[in-house]
Amino acid sequence: MQLLDGSFPSGIFVHSFGLESHVVLEKVASIYDLESYLHNIIKDQYQKFEFPFIHKVFTHLESNDIKALIKEDKQYTAMQNYEYAKASKDIGENYLRHIHQDLDKTVVNTFYEGIQQKKSPGNELAVLSAYAYELGLDKNMLTLLWCKKTLITLSACTLKISRIKPSEIQQMLFRFDDSIEVYINELGEGVQNFNPLFEEVIYQHLHLEPKLFMT
Repeated sequence: MQLLDGSFPSGIFVHSFGLESHVVLEKVASIYDLESYLHNIIKDQYQKFEFPFIHKVFTHLESNDIKALIKEDKQYTAMQNYEYAKASKDIGENYLRHIHQDLDKTVVNTFYEGIQQKKSPGNELAVLSAYAYELGLDKNMLTLLWCKKTLITLSACTLKISRIKPSEIQQMLFRFDDSIEVYINELGEGVQNFNPLFEEVIYQHLHLEPKLFMT
């Protein structure tokens, strides 16, 4: 729970996938717009990218397949743009500094050693998933907690850049409790990264290149 707290001293990085630009373009101007936006973030981004990745990490840990786990970590990192991947890797390293190294599960210890030896990128979600496995936390529970953390952080950003009321955001977040579990149970089989919300804003930007070409 402490690792999933946005105020954890290692810091936090959440990619908004164009939230600021959507607010500026007045596509997210009300609580209903924001709720729709967050649902689309889960469906188009998390359900196809982060959620399946968490489940794949658990699968490789359960089968004690370090090579497959490292390969998965590398592929996941390669599918991100540079700034996202760098921030994710930096936070993963920060988490490792706080995690107690006297681990019970050999496979987790071996994976962490591989990260420290630069054999694996060690992105934030891979490090957290491995630690959750070490603690005996269910993968669906980790996915749920991680998703809630990111939704709360994105919503907190909305308070600073829009006129949506805090009370409205609080009520909206409670409405996500049941739907998130449904999204987790219906996650995609493979890890893929394409978010139309993000792509739409990038293509409208005067200076940023489309993510496809930047990658």
